[in-house]
Amino acid sequence: MKTQLCRALISAATAIALSAQLSAPAAFAGEEPGITGWTFGALPAVSYNTDLGFQYGGLIDLYYYGDGSTYPKYMHKIYAEVSRYTKGSGVNRIFYDSEFLIPGIRMTADLSYFTEKALDFYGFNGYNANYYAQWEDDDDPAYLSRMFYRHERNMFRFTVDFQGQLSGRELRWIAGMGLMNTVIAPVDIDALNEGRDEDEQLPDIPGMYERYVQWGIISEGEREGGSTHHLKAGIVYDTRDNEPNPMSGVWSEAVIFAAPGFMGNGDFAYTRLSLTHRQYFTLIPNDLSLAYRLNYQGTIGGNVPFYMLPYMINSFSLSSNTDGLGGSRTVRGMLRNRVVGEGMVFGNVELRWKFYRTVLFNQNIYLALNAFTDGGQVVAERKVDPVPPGQPGPEPGQPFTGYYTEGEEGLHLTCGGGFRIAMNENFIVAIDYGRPFDKRDGNGGLYIGLNYLF
Repeated sequence: MKTQLCRALISAATAIALSAQLSAPAAFAGEEPGITGWTFGALPAVSYNTDLGFQYGGLIDLYYYGDGSTYPKYMHKIYAEVSRYTKGSGVNRIFYDSEFLIPGIRMTADLSYFTEKALDFYGFNGYNANYYAQWEDDDDPAYLSRMFYRHERNMFRFTVDFQGQLSGRELRWIAGMGLMNTVIAPVDIDALNEGRDEDEQLPDIPGMYERYVQWGIISEGEREGGSTHHLKAGIVYDTRDNEPNPMSGVWSEAVIFAAPGFMGNGDFAYTRLSLTHRQYFTLIPNDLSLAYRLNYQGTIGGNVPFYMLPYMINSFSLSSNTDGLGGSRTVRGMLRNRVVGEGMVFGNVELRWKFYRTVLFNQNIYLALNAFTDGGQVVAERKVDPVPPGQPGPEPGQPFTGYYTEGEEGLHLTCGGGFRIAMNENFIVAIDYGRPFDKRDGNGGLYIGLNYLF
């Protein structure tokens, strides 16, 4: 808890400093000025985590508006982020989006490399996988390790997606392909303990990931990760009046994500389906709107490796973080990757209020508040067989029922609120805080990043 509070305070201070600069008083009357040429927004990445160290780095969003005739739609967008923790975790990403590079076709491309020294892993099937917060609380007598529900993951990702018209701008086809290479390992305790006093060091014990491997729930073929070569195809219906923060319209899509055997996926060839419906309502013109999103993701067939189950499939995503359910991009306030299964549903309802507008340095600025409720659950469970033939079972005195209880899964709910600083409609600094209704989903989360959730 102390670690989370320290990190939240440092991150919040950074965001407040930025917002103070952008929201300085300025006269505003009449129409917003048009924006031409190149503009950009930048945000530092500064935080602290006891186990990972200090985070340093930053991100930048570049937009090109040409002669301004397309504003608020940009002609080209380039997003770049480089950040590091002093003990090894990091984000390296460059993203490109344009409807003008190829006439009549929208193209998005993503090149990323993530190093995560302590990625969340709570087991499969939501509440069926028991979560004990005291096991990672070093002030509790039942403490095991702050890294008990963690493992290491390094991931290289390259994707290219295209959208083209089927009927006007509203009905479009989706096609894409990509490569994700994932390397999984237990947490490197020795590296995280480097430089610590003996009484502050993390204990070197097997965590939940190692136990799932030991019990055969995670198979030998997937335990260390692997490569996923995928194809994407689908259809989207989109009537939004403004992509970054719509006041009206719908955005619905059906996307098939396939990792076929002929592309070298070996024993882990599979097909998954994602169905998403988003809708936006104007309550007060230009100022107050209501938005909701409903999503289903499930396996149609094949064998999905455990490390790809949390991967959230979309036609288009501005976020570098595509894990879920739980965390900044799906169910805010719930532990990241808390809900993992073969089939999952989730939803969000959000009220958005733009309460202040100004023009500063010839840039159009608005400030906004939002209140939300998020939720989700597993609807198709991952098979869990803890003691296959020839494998050791749970250790004496710790039966598997202590880690997993059938029939417990249900709806995970959170609620919270947030603050937005928007420049030229497209660069949006986002601060959200959410808390779960059930302590089995954690103690809440603070998120600082970019853009509205959907």
